[in-house]
Amino acid sequence: MEWVRTLAVVVGGLLLLWLILLALLWRARTDELTARTALRLLPDVVRLVRRLAADGSLPRGVRIRLWLLLGYLLMPIDLVPDVIPVLGYADDVIVVAWTLRSVTRRAGADALARHWPGDPGGLALVSRLAGLPPAGTPPG
Repeated sequence: MEWVRTLAVVVGGLLLLWLILLALLWRARTDELTARTALRLLPDVVRLVRRLAADGSLPRGVRIRLWLLLGYLLMPIDLVPDVIPVLGYADDVIVVAWTLRSVTRRAGADALARHWPGDPGGLALVSRLAGLPPAGTPPG
């Protein structure tokens, strides 16, 4: 029965971690984000990633990371299955955020803005998730 206790602790720890990450995502939302923008965010992010991955002016390593991200998003098997409410999509959001942070460090915020296909509220949220300063903030 020791393995049951260990499994319960591991599952509880993972659940707590995901709840903390969801709280961070909630905190990262912007005032411009409407319900319509939120619903359109995932398709817009997929189009953004595809456009960035096809941009020959970006470094090869950046494009490879983006193609790997697209493959992950299109895979039917995730770290957390999408059938689990909230948590199923949270892993996708976290993987996208980490990848976009990495990409924007190399490609720049202008590449993100240039290829963004959606509403400004969605771009503001994606920019925050990517670790970019709010628009109009001086660099530094």
